[in-house]
Amino acid sequence: QVHLVESGGGLVQPGGSLRLSCAASGISVEFYAWDWYRQLPGKQRELVARITSGGVSGQITTDYADSVKGRFTISRDNDKNTIALLMTSLKPEDTAVYYCNRNPPLESWGRGTQVTVSS
Repeated sequence: QVHLVESGGGLVQPGGSLRLSCAASGISVEFYAWDWYRQLPGKQRELVARITSGGVSGQITTDYADSVKGRFTISRDNDKNTIALLMTSLKPEDTAVYYCNRNPPLESWGRGTQVTVSS
């Protein structure tokens, strides 16, 4: 059974940074593309970042929502079986619960990690 556990959220001032981590068990992160999403109460999840598996070519690519481009960086650690999201220059509008999932998404989601950007 696959489990995803997000961590690293917290309260940070505008302009600050946080590093989120997604620990996966029951699945090897190396062989799939992975996404980070965020969600505000009562709203749909928003895709913020994606990292590809690299496939046969081994070339890994990343993609970001326009709202976070240049500020967020997604990465993968195959040895630790984790997906990370480094968030810099945080803004109040980045406040949300952040989730990771495989692409295409698994049925089960983790509990997410709360990020609050406020002075």
